[in-house]
Amino acid sequence: MTTPRRPALRVALFGLTVTLVGYALLVAWLVGNAYVNDWAIDHYREHTAMSLGRIVEDASATEDVRVSWTDEAGHEHVQPVTPPADGRPYRKYGAFPVEYDPTETNPRGHFYDYRRHEPKRLDEDGLAFSAFFAGLVAVALWIAWARRGLVFRLAARRPGRPMTARIRIGERDQTLPWLSAETFWLVLDGPRRQRVMWHPALDEHPGRVPVTVHGGRTAVVVLPDGTRLVPVGRLRRREPARLTFADPQTVRGDLGDSFIVPAGTVVRPAHAWWRPVWPATAFGAAFGFAAGFFMGDGTLLSVVGHTLAWATLSTSAWALSTPRV
Repeated sequence: MTTPRRPALRVALFGLTVTLVGYALLVAWLVGNAYVNDWAIDHYREHTAMSLGRIVEDASATEDVRVSWTDEAGHEHVQPVTPPADGRPYRKYGAFPVEYDPTETNPRGHFYDYRRHEPKRLDEDGLAFSAFFAGLVAVALWIAWARRGLVFRLAARRPGRPMTARIRIGERDQTLPWLSAETFWLVLDGPRRQRVMWHPALDEHPGRVPVTVHGGRTAVVVLPDGTRLVPVGRLRRREPARLTFADPQTVRGDLGDSFIVPAGTVVRPAHAWWRPVWPATAFGAAFGFAAGFFMGDGTLLSVVGHTLAWATLSTSAWALSTPRV
C-alpha cells in the first residue's frame, strides 16, 4: 500500500496542529516582546539618574570638563567628564548635566544627553488586541475542522441508500497560492453533486460506480470497497462555476502506471506528502513579511508577528482546501 487509507484525518490533524502551533508561537512572540520591553524600561529607570552639576574650571570644547555633582545619597563627586562631540567651550560655575548609575557604590558620572531617553513603551493594549484577534482566527479555523468532522459523523449514522456516482475532478480556473488547484466531486443520481476530501480510492474507480449514500443535505458516500469519503459543504444541484471538470484518469497520470508491479511490492511515494504545502507557507510568509512594513511600523516585532500570522493562516487555508496528499 503506497498511501494511508485515512488521508482526510491526516490533513485535518495537520491543519489543526499548524493552527495551534502558529498561534502559540505568535502569542509567545508578542508576550515575550512585552516582557523584554517592560524589563528594559525598569532596568533603565533603576540604573539611570540625573544630577545637575557645576563646572569647577574652564575647559575648551575638546577637553574633559571637571564637574562637581551630588548623587541621590548626598555624596559629592568631583571628576572629569567627557563632553559631547558637538560641545562648546565650558565656563567655570556653569551648569553641567550628569548621568550616573545610582546602584553603584561609587558611581561615575557621564554627560547627560537629553536626546537619549528611556526605551519606548510598547502599546500593550495593541499587542493584546492582536493576540485576541489572532485567537479568533485560530478558533474559526478549529471550528471549521470540527464542523466538517461533526457533519461527517452525523451524516454517516443516517440510513444509507444505493446510488451510482461518477467521480469528477474540478480544476480552478484561477487558483490562489493557499488553495489546492484541484477539487474532488461525486456526481450522484438526480443529478446532485457532492464535494469530498481527496482519498486514494478516488483514483481507482473510473466511470460510474455503485455507492451507498448516507445523509440528507450533506452526503457521506461509501465506495464499493467500504471507503467513506468526507464531504465538504452541501449537496449541489448545479455544477459549480469557475471550475473545469475532467475524469480522474484524464487529470492524473503517473509514470508508475506504465509498469507492472508485482503483488505485495511497496512503492514509495516520490516525495513526502506534506511537500505541496510549502508554496502556500512561503506565500503567506512573504506576504506577512511585506505586511510588517506596509501594515505595521517595520520593527522586528511587527515583521516577525505578521510573518507568523500570515504563514499560519495560509498553511491552514491550504489544508482546509482538501489537497491531494
